[in-house]
Amino acid sequence: MKRHRWFTFLAVLAVAGLVLSACGGGATVEQTPGAPAAGETQEIPATGETPAPTQPQASGDKVTIRLATWAGVEESQELQAVIDKVNAEAASFQIVHEPAPDDYYTKIQTSLAGNAGPDLFWLSQEYIAGMADQGVLLDITDQLQADTTHPAADVDDYFPEIIKTARFNERYFGLPWVAQPVVLYYNKALFDAAGMEYPTPDWTWDDFEKAAADLTVDTNGDSKNDQWGFTLNGWPPPQMFVWQAGGEVITDDLSSSPIDTPEAIQAFDFYSSLIYDDEHTPPQSVLQEQGFGEMFKAGKIAMFMGGSADDLDRVEGLDVGVTAVPAGPATRATFAWTASTVVSSQTQNPDQAYEALVMLTEGIHHWKIVAPRQSLATAEVIAQSEPRKAQSAEAIAAAVPDMRAFTIIPRQQEWDTIFWGELMDPLMNHSGTAADLAPKVRPDLDSLLPTQ
Repeated sequence: MKRHRWFTFLAVLAVAGLVLSACGGGATVEQTPGAPAAGETQEIPATGETPAPTQPQASGDKVTIRLATWAGVEESQELQAVIDKVNAEAASFQIVHEPAPDDYYTKIQTSLAGNAGPDLFWLSQEYIAGMADQGVLLDITDQLQADTTHPAADVDDYFPEIIKTARFNERYFGLPWVAQPVVLYYNKALFDAAGMEYPTPDWTWDDFEKAAADLTVDTNGDSKNDQWGFTLNGWPPPQMFVWQAGGEVITDDLSSSPIDTPEAIQAFDFYSSLIYDDEHTPPQSVLQEQGFGEMFKAGKIAMFMGGSADDLDRVEGLDVGVTAVPAGPATRATFAWTASTVVSSQTQNPDQAYEALVMLTEGIHHWKIVAPRQSLATAEVIAQSEPRKAQSAEAIAAAVPDMRAFTIIPRQQEWDTIFWGELMDPLMNHSGTAADLAPKVRPDLDSLLPTQ
Protein backbone atom coordinates (compact mmCIF):
# COMPACT_ATOMS: atom_id res chain seq x y z
CA MET A 1 0.00 0.00 0.00
CA LYS A 2 1.25 3.49 -0.82
CA ARG A 3 1.87 5.31 2.43
CA HIS A 4 2.23 8.94 3.47
CA ARG A 5 3.37 10.34 6.77
CA TRP A 6 0.57 11.63 8.97
CA PHE A 7 0.84 15.41 8.66
CA THR A 8 -0.83 17.24 11.52
CA PHE A 9 -3.32 20.06 11.58
CA LEU A 10 -2.26 23.66 11.33
CA ALA A 11 -3.57 25.31 14.48
CA VAL A 12 -5.12 28.14 12.50
CA LEU A 13 -7.45 25.72 10.73
CA ALA A 14 -10.77 27.29 11.51
CA VAL A 15 -12.87 24.24 10.77
CA ALA A 16 -11.53 22.70 13.94
CA GLY A 17 -13.67 25.07 15.96
CA LEU A 18 -16.91 23.22 15.49
CA VAL A 19 -15.48 20.19 17.27
CA LEU A 20 -16.30 22.01 20.49
CA SER A 21 -19.78 22.84 19.29
CA ALA A 22 -20.27 19.25 18.18
CA CYS A 23 -19.39 18.12 21.66
CA GLY A 24 -21.94 20.36 23.29
CA GLY A 25 -19.86 23.50 23.77
CA GLY A 26 -20.51 27.03 22.58
CA ALA A 27 -19.84 28.47 19.19
CA THR A 28 -16.47 30.02 19.95
CA VAL A 29 -13.92 29.04 17.35
CA GLU A 30 -11.10 27.11 18.99
CA GLN A 31 -8.34 24.77 17.95
CA THR A 32 -9.21 21.11 17.68
CA PRO A 33 -8.85 19.57 21.14
CA GLY A 34 -5.50 17.84 21.22
CA ALA A 35 -4.30 18.99 17.80
CA PRO A 36 -0.51 18.57 17.58
CA ALA A 37 1.72 21.47 16.70
CA ALA A 38 2.00 22.42 13.04
CA GLY A 39 4.57 20.40 11.16
CA GLU A 40 4.85 17.61 13.72
CA THR A 41 4.89 14.18 12.10
CA GLN A 42 5.26 10.62 13.20
CA GLU A 43 5.11 7.34 11.31
CA ILE A 44 2.44 5.01 12.62
CA PRO A 45 2.88 1.27 12.19
CA ALA A 46 0.06 -0.50 10.39
CA THR A 47 -1.12 -3.92 11.36
CA GLY A 48 1.41 -6.69 10.88
CA GLU A 49 4.54 -4.55 11.37
CA THR A 50 5.09 -4.95 15.10
CA PRO A 51 3.01 -7.21 17.36
CA ALA A 52 0.62 -5.20 19.46
CA PRO A 53 0.65 -5.74 23.23
CA THR A 54 -1.95 -8.04 24.69
CA GLN A 55 -5.21 -6.23 25.31
CA PRO A 56 -6.79 -6.53 28.76
CA GLN A 57 -9.59 -9.04 28.95
CA ALA A 58 -12.91 -8.32 30.57
CA SER A 59 -14.52 -10.58 33.11
CA GLY A 60 -16.13 -13.76 31.85
CA ASP A 61 -16.04 -14.31 28.11
CA LYS A 62 -16.17 -10.64 27.16
CA VAL A 63 -13.12 -8.91 25.73
CA THR A 64 -12.34 -5.30 26.49
CA ILE A 65 -12.71 -2.87 23.60
CA ARG A 66 -10.95 0.40 24.35
CA LEU A 67 -12.59 3.55 22.96
CA ALA A 68 -10.69 6.86 22.78
CA THR A 69 -12.56 10.15 22.29
CA TRP A 70 -12.01 13.86 22.80
CA ALA A 71 -15.10 14.09 25.02
CA GLY A 72 -14.99 16.50 27.95
CA VAL A 73 -16.46 15.84 31.38
CA GLU A 74 -20.14 16.51 30.61
CA GLU A 75 -20.02 14.84 27.23
CA SER A 76 -18.21 11.82 28.69
CA GLN A 77 -20.98 11.36 31.20
CA GLU A 78 -23.59 11.42 28.45
CA LEU A 79 -21.54 9.07 26.28
CA GLN A 80 -21.08 6.67 29.19
CA ALA A 81 -24.84 6.25 29.39
CA VAL A 82 -24.80 5.17 25.73
CA ILE A 83 -21.88 2.82 26.38
CA ASP A 84 -23.56 1.28 29.43
CA LYS A 85 -26.58 0.38 27.33
CA VAL A 86 -24.40 -1.15 24.61
CA ASN A 87 -22.38 -3.13 27.15
CA ALA A 88 -25.54 -4.49 28.74
CA GLU A 89 -26.70 -5.82 25.36
CA ALA A 90 -23.33 -7.11 24.12
CA ALA A 91 -22.46 -10.77 24.52
CA SER A 92 -18.81 -10.80 23.47
CA PHE A 93 -17.31 -7.46 24.51
CA GLN A 94 -17.43 -4.53 26.84
CA ILE A 95 -16.40 -1.01 25.84
CA VAL A 96 -14.12 0.94 28.16
CA HIS A 97 -14.10 4.67 27.47
CA GLU A 98 -10.77 6.53 27.58
CA PRO A 99 -11.54 10.24 27.08
CA ALA A 100 -8.70 12.60 26.21
CA PRO A 101 -10.13 16.12 25.87
CA ASP A 102 -6.65 17.68 25.95
CA ASP A 103 -4.03 16.98 23.27
CA TYR A 104 -6.29 14.32 21.77
CA TYR A 105 -4.60 13.85 18.42
CA THR A 106 -1.14 13.93 19.94
CA LYS A 107 -2.13 11.16 22.34
CA ILE A 108 -3.76 9.09 19.59
CA GLN A 109 -0.74 9.49 17.34
CA THR A 110 1.69 8.56 20.11
CA SER A 111 -0.27 5.52 21.28
CA LEU A 112 -0.66 4.16 17.76
CA ALA A 113 3.02 4.72 17.00
CA GLY A 114 3.84 2.68 20.09
CA ASN A 115 1.41 -0.13 19.18
CA ALA A 116 -0.61 0.68 22.29
CA GLY A 117 -3.52 2.43 20.61
CA PRO A 118 -7.20 1.96 21.39
CA ASP A 119 -9.41 -0.43 19.46
CA LEU A 120 -11.89 2.31 18.53
CA PHE A 121 -11.36 6.04 18.32
CA TRP A 122 -12.96 9.20 17.02
CA LEU A 123 -11.66 11.07 13.98
CA SER A 124 -12.98 14.24 12.41
CA GLN A 125 -13.47 14.02 8.67
CA GLU A 126 -10.14 15.66 7.78
CA TYR A 127 -8.04 12.77 9.11
CA ILE A 128 -9.67 9.63 7.78
CA ALA A 129 -8.33 9.46 4.21
CA GLY A 130 -4.75 10.05 5.30
CA MET A 131 -4.82 7.49 8.08
CA ALA A 132 -6.59 4.95 5.88
CA ASP A 133 -3.95 5.47 3.22
CA GLN A 134 -1.27 4.94 5.84
CA GLY A 135 -2.77 1.59 6.87
CA VAL A 136 -3.65 2.70 10.39
CA LEU A 137 -7.39 2.00 10.09
CA LEU A 138 -9.17 -1.32 9.72
CA ASP A 139 -11.05 -1.82 6.46
CA ILE A 140 -14.60 -2.76 7.52
CA THR A 141 -16.16 -2.91 4.05
CA ASP A 142 -16.72 -6.67 4.00
CA GLN A 143 -18.24 -6.71 7.49
CA LEU A 144 -20.64 -3.91 6.56
CA GLN A 145 -21.74 -5.64 3.38
CA ALA A 146 -22.41 -8.89 5.23
CA ASP A 147 -24.17 -7.25 8.19
CA THR A 148 -27.95 -7.53 8.02
CA THR A 149 -28.46 -7.26 11.79
CA HIS A 150 -27.42 -3.77 12.80
CA PRO A 151 -29.25 -0.75 11.32
CA ALA A 152 -26.14 1.41 11.64
CA ALA A 153 -24.33 -0.91 9.24
CA ASP A 154 -26.61 -0.01 6.32
CA VAL A 155 -24.38 2.39 4.40
CA ASP A 156 -27.20 3.12 1.95
CA ASP A 157 -29.11 4.83 4.77
CA TYR A 158 -26.35 7.38 5.30
CA PHE A 159 -26.35 10.65 3.41
CA PRO A 160 -23.98 10.14 0.47
CA GLU A 161 -22.16 13.41 1.18
CA ILE A 162 -21.50 12.27 4.75
CA ILE A 163 -20.62 8.60 4.35
CA LYS A 164 -18.02 9.55 1.75
CA THR A 165 -15.89 11.02 4.55
CA ALA A 166 -15.43 7.51 5.98
CA ARG A 167 -14.58 6.00 2.58
CA PHE A 168 -11.20 5.83 0.87
CA ASN A 169 -10.49 4.11 -2.46
CA GLU A 170 -14.10 2.85 -2.42
CA ARG A 171 -13.53 1.07 0.90
CA TYR A 172 -15.06 1.93 4.30
CA PHE A 173 -12.86 2.72 7.29
CA GLY A 174 -15.38 3.92 9.86
CA LEU A 175 -18.93 5.03 10.48
CA PRO A 176 -19.99 8.68 10.84
CA TRP A 177 -21.75 9.41 14.11
CA VAL A 178 -22.79 13.00 13.49
CA ALA A 179 -23.42 15.44 10.64
CA GLN A 180 -23.95 18.99 11.84
CA PRO A 181 -25.35 21.29 9.16
CA VAL A 182 -24.47 24.95 9.63
CA VAL A 183 -27.57 27.06 10.27
CA LEU A 184 -28.17 30.76 10.91
CA TYR A 185 -28.81 31.80 14.51
CA TYR A 186 -30.25 35.24 15.26
CA ASN A 187 -31.18 37.34 18.30
CA LYS A 188 -34.86 38.18 17.85
CA ALA A 189 -34.71 41.13 20.26
CA LEU A 190 -32.17 42.97 18.11
CA PHE A 191 -34.31 42.49 15.01
CA ASP A 192 -37.37 43.68 16.94
CA ALA A 193 -35.57 46.77 18.21
CA ALA A 194 -34.54 47.66 14.65
CA GLY A 195 -38.06 47.06 13.31
CA MET A 196 -36.69 44.42 10.94
CA GLU A 197 -38.23 41.13 9.86
CA TYR A 198 -36.51 37.95 10.98
CA PRO A 199 -34.29 36.01 8.55
CA THR A 200 -36.17 33.56 6.33
CA PRO A 201 -35.10 30.51 4.35
CA ASP A 202 -35.36 32.45 1.10
CA TRP A 203 -32.70 34.98 2.07
CA THR A 204 -29.86 35.54 -0.43
CA TRP A 205 -26.35 36.84 0.16
CA ASP A 206 -27.62 40.33 -0.66
CA ASP A 207 -30.49 40.10 1.84
CA PHE A 208 -28.13 38.84 4.51
CA GLU A 209 -25.43 41.45 3.88
CA LYS A 210 -27.94 44.30 3.98
CA ALA A 211 -29.41 43.07 7.27
CA ALA A 212 -25.95 42.67 8.78
CA ALA A 213 -25.11 46.24 7.80
CA ASP A 214 -28.41 47.63 9.14
CA LEU A 215 -27.88 45.86 12.49
CA THR A 216 -24.35 47.23 12.92
CA VAL A 217 -24.89 50.40 14.92
CA ASP A 218 -23.50 52.80 17.49
CA THR A 219 -25.96 52.36 20.34
CA ASN A 220 -24.47 54.84 22.83
CA GLY A 221 -23.61 57.78 20.60
CA ASP A 222 -19.83 57.68 20.98
CA SER A 223 -19.27 57.38 17.21
CA LYS A 224 -18.08 53.80 17.60
CA ASN A 225 -20.04 50.68 16.69
CA ASP A 226 -20.87 48.55 19.70
CA GLN A 227 -23.45 46.25 18.08
CA TRP A 228 -22.78 44.24 14.95
CA GLY A 229 -25.05 42.37 12.57
CA PHE A 230 -22.86 39.30 12.18
CA THR A 231 -19.55 37.71 13.03
CA LEU A 232 -17.36 35.66 10.71
CA ASN A 233 -14.17 34.90 12.59
CA GLY A 234 -13.03 31.89 10.57
CA TRP A 235 -16.29 29.99 10.85
CA PRO A 236 -18.15 28.71 8.89
CA PRO A 237 -15.41 27.49 6.57
CA PRO A 238 -15.04 29.49 3.35
CA GLN A 239 -15.56 26.32 1.32
CA MET A 240 -19.27 26.63 2.09
CA PHE A 241 -19.48 29.96 0.29
CA VAL A 242 -17.50 28.59 -2.66
CA TRP A 243 -20.05 25.79 -3.01
CA GLN A 244 -22.89 28.32 -2.77
CA ALA A 245 -21.34 30.29 -5.63
CA GLY A 246 -21.18 27.13 -7.75
CA GLY A 247 -17.46 26.46 -7.31
CA GLU A 248 -15.26 23.82 -5.71
CA VAL A 249 -12.01 23.79 -3.80
CA ILE A 250 -11.25 20.11 -4.53
CA THR A 251 -13.06 18.39 -7.38
CA ASP A 252 -14.87 15.11 -6.79
CA ASP A 253 -12.33 13.20 -8.87
CA LEU A 254 -9.52 14.71 -6.76
CA SER A 255 -7.82 15.99 -9.90
CA SER A 256 -7.70 19.73 -9.19
CA SER A 257 -8.16 22.51 -6.64
CA PRO A 258 -9.99 25.15 -8.73
CA ILE A 259 -9.76 27.97 -6.19
CA ASP A 260 -9.09 30.51 -8.97
CA THR A 261 -12.33 30.07 -10.93
CA PRO A 262 -14.73 33.04 -11.18
CA GLU A 263 -17.13 31.26 -8.82
CA ALA A 264 -14.46 30.69 -6.17
CA ILE A 265 -13.15 34.24 -6.49
CA GLN A 266 -16.68 35.59 -6.04
CA ALA A 267 -17.09 33.55 -2.85
CA PHE A 268 -13.72 34.56 -1.41
CA ASP A 269 -14.49 38.21 -2.18
CA PHE A 270 -17.83 37.92 -0.37
CA TYR A 271 -16.14 36.26 2.60
CA SER A 272 -13.41 38.88 2.71
CA SER A 273 -15.92 41.74 2.42
CA LEU A 274 -17.58 40.70 5.68
CA ILE A 275 -14.77 39.70 7.98
CA TYR A 276 -13.44 42.13 10.59
CA ASP A 277 -14.81 45.10 8.61
CA ASP A 278 -16.69 47.00 11.37
CA GLU A 279 -19.53 47.56 8.91
CA HIS A 280 -21.03 44.10 9.29
CA THR A 281 -18.78 42.30 11.79
CA PRO A 282 -16.70 43.32 14.82
CA PRO A 283 -12.99 44.01 14.35
CA GLN A 284 -10.66 41.17 15.27
CA SER A 285 -9.34 43.13 18.26
CA VAL A 286 -12.85 43.43 19.72
CA LEU A 287 -13.54 39.72 19.24
CA GLN A 288 -10.27 38.79 20.89
CA GLU A 289 -10.90 41.10 23.82
CA GLN A 290 -14.54 40.30 24.50
CA GLY A 291 -15.02 36.82 23.03
CA PHE A 292 -17.68 35.95 20.48
CA GLY A 293 -19.81 33.86 22.82
CA GLU A 294 -19.96 36.54 25.48
CA MET A 295 -20.72 39.20 22.87
CA PHE A 296 -23.67 37.22 21.52
CA LYS A 297 -25.00 36.60 25.01
CA ALA A 298 -24.71 40.32 25.75
CA GLY A 299 -26.74 41.26 22.67
CA LYS A 300 -23.79 42.78 20.81
CA ILE A 301 -24.04 40.42 17.81
CA ALA A 302 -27.29 39.86 15.96
CA MET A 303 -26.48 36.79 13.84
CA PHE A 304 -23.95 34.00 13.55
CA MET A 305 -23.66 30.76 11.62
CA GLY A 306 -23.10 27.70 13.79
CA GLY A 307 -23.58 23.97 13.88
CA SER A 308 -26.90 22.39 14.74
CA ALA A 309 -25.71 21.42 18.23
CA ASP A 310 -24.57 24.91 19.18
CA ASP A 311 -25.87 25.87 22.62
CA LEU A 312 -26.13 29.66 22.28
CA ASP A 313 -29.82 29.28 21.42
CA ARG A 314 -30.36 27.97 24.95
CA VAL A 315 -29.01 30.94 26.90
CA GLU A 316 -31.43 32.09 29.60
CA GLY A 317 -32.94 35.44 28.73
CA LEU A 318 -32.18 35.27 25.01
CA ASP A 319 -34.84 34.59 22.41
CA VAL A 320 -32.82 33.06 19.58
CA GLY A 321 -34.25 31.99 16.25
CA VAL A 322 -32.82 29.43 13.85
CA THR A 323 -33.17 29.24 10.08
CA ALA A 324 -31.29 28.12 6.99
CA VAL A 325 -28.11 29.89 5.92
CA PRO A 326 -28.60 32.44 3.12
CA ALA A 327 -28.41 31.09 -0.40
CA GLY A 328 -25.55 31.98 -2.68
CA PRO A 329 -25.72 32.76 -6.40
CA ALA A 330 -25.91 29.05 -7.30
CA THR A 331 -27.01 26.96 -4.31
CA ARG A 332 -27.91 26.95 -0.63
CA ALA A 333 -25.25 24.38 0.22
CA THR A 334 -24.35 24.30 3.88
CA PHE A 335 -21.30 22.73 5.45
CA ALA A 336 -21.78 19.72 7.74
CA TRP A 337 -19.11 19.05 10.33
CA THR A 338 -18.69 15.28 10.42
CA ALA A 339 -16.85 12.82 12.64
CA SER A 340 -16.56 9.04 12.58
CA THR A 341 -15.65 6.23 14.89
CA VAL A 342 -12.92 4.10 13.35
CA VAL A 343 -11.29 0.76 14.20
CA SER A 344 -7.55 0.54 14.63
CA SER A 345 -5.82 -1.93 12.33
CA GLN A 346 -3.78 -2.92 15.40
CA THR A 347 -6.75 -4.31 17.30
CA GLN A 348 -6.35 -7.90 18.43
CA ASN A 349 -10.11 -8.40 18.43
CA PRO A 350 -11.33 -7.18 15.02
CA ASP A 351 -14.65 -9.06 15.12
CA GLN A 352 -15.62 -7.74 18.54
CA ALA A 353 -14.31 -4.28 17.67
CA TYR A 354 -16.51 -4.20 14.57
CA GLU A 355 -19.58 -5.29 16.54
CA ALA A 356 -18.82 -2.68 19.19
CA LEU A 357 -18.49 -0.07 16.45
CA VAL A 358 -21.91 -0.65 14.90
CA MET A 359 -23.72 -1.00 18.22
CA LEU A 360 -22.08 2.11 19.62
CA THR A 361 -22.80 4.04 16.42
CA GLU A 362 -26.49 3.16 16.67
CA GLY A 363 -26.55 4.45 20.23
CA ILE A 364 -24.78 7.71 19.36
CA HIS A 365 -27.21 8.26 16.46
CA HIS A 366 -29.96 8.59 19.05
CA TRP A 367 -27.90 11.00 21.14
CA LYS A 368 -25.98 13.36 18.86
CA ILE A 369 -27.64 15.65 16.33
CA VAL A 370 -27.94 15.37 13.48
CA ALA A 371 -27.74 11.61 12.97
CA PRO A 372 -26.09 11.16 9.54
CA ARG A 373 -28.74 8.70 8.34
CA GLN A 374 -31.69 9.57 6.16
CA SER A 375 -34.10 7.54 8.29
CA LEU A 376 -33.12 9.44 11.46
CA ALA A 377 -32.46 13.02 10.28
CA THR A 378 -35.98 14.21 11.06
CA ALA A 379 -37.32 16.93 13.34
CA GLU A 380 -38.95 14.29 15.51
CA VAL A 381 -35.75 12.32 16.08
CA ILE A 382 -33.73 15.52 16.57
CA ALA A 383 -36.12 16.66 19.30
CA GLN A 384 -36.08 13.23 20.94
CA SER A 385 -32.29 13.00 20.84
CA GLU A 386 -31.76 16.55 22.14
CA PRO A 387 -34.94 17.87 23.81
CA ARG A 388 -33.28 21.28 24.33
CA LYS A 389 -33.38 21.66 20.54
CA ALA A 390 -37.09 20.97 20.20
CA GLN A 391 -37.92 24.56 19.17
CA SER A 392 -35.29 24.59 16.41
CA ALA A 393 -35.66 20.96 15.30
CA GLU A 394 -37.78 21.82 12.26
CA ALA A 395 -35.29 24.43 11.02
CA ILE A 396 -32.36 22.07 11.55
CA ALA A 397 -34.12 19.23 9.72
CA ALA A 398 -34.92 21.60 6.85
CA ALA A 399 -31.19 22.33 6.44
CA VAL A 400 -30.25 18.66 6.16
CA PRO A 401 -30.93 18.23 2.40
CA ASP A 402 -28.47 21.03 1.61
CA MET A 403 -25.60 19.82 3.77
CA ARG A 404 -22.32 18.52 2.42
CA ALA A 405 -18.92 17.67 3.83
CA PHE A 406 -15.42 18.39 2.65
CA THR A 407 -13.88 16.42 -0.18
CA ILE A 408 -10.86 14.91 1.57
CA ILE A 409 -7.50 13.76 0.19
CA PRO A 410 -4.81 11.69 1.94
CA ARG A 411 -2.54 14.73 2.27
CA GLN A 412 -5.35 16.90 3.61
CA GLN A 413 -3.37 18.45 6.46
CA GLU A 414 -0.70 19.70 4.07
CA TRP A 415 -3.40 21.02 1.75
CA ASP A 416 -5.09 22.82 4.66
CA THR A 417 -1.82 24.35 5.78
CA ILE A 418 -1.29 25.96 2.38
CA PHE A 419 -4.96 26.90 1.87
CA TRP A 420 -5.16 28.71 5.20
CA GLY A 421 -1.63 30.03 5.42
CA GLU A 422 -1.21 31.31 1.88
CA LEU A 423 -4.78 32.18 0.86
CA MET A 424 -7.24 32.59 3.71
CA ASP A 425 -4.91 34.20 6.24
CA PRO A 426 -4.04 37.09 3.88
CA LEU A 427 -7.69 37.44 2.88
CA MET A 428 -8.86 37.52 6.50
CA ASN A 429 -6.26 40.18 7.29
CA HIS A 430 -7.02 42.14 4.10
CA SER A 431 -3.42 41.83 2.92
CA GLY A 432 -4.26 40.53 -0.54
CA THR A 433 -7.14 39.91 -2.94
CA ALA A 434 -8.56 36.58 -4.01
CA ALA A 435 -7.93 37.41 -7.67
CA ASP A 436 -4.23 37.95 -6.97
CA LEU A 437 -3.64 35.20 -4.42
CA ALA A 438 -5.68 32.24 -5.72
CA PRO A 439 -3.81 31.70 -9.04
CA LYS A 440 -0.50 31.72 -7.18
CA VAL A 441 -1.65 29.29 -4.48
CA ARG A 442 -3.46 26.79 -6.72
CA PRO A 443 -0.37 25.03 -8.16
CA ASP A 444 0.85 24.22 -4.65
CA LEU A 445 -2.55 22.79 -3.75
CA ASP A 446 -2.80 20.82 -6.99
CA SER A 447 0.61 19.25 -6.34
CA LEU A 448 -0.77 17.52 -3.23
CA LEU A 449 -3.65 15.79 -4.97
CA PRO A 450 -3.40 12.02 -5.44
CA THR A 451 -3.95 12.26 -9.19
CA GLN A 452 -0.97 14.57 -9.71
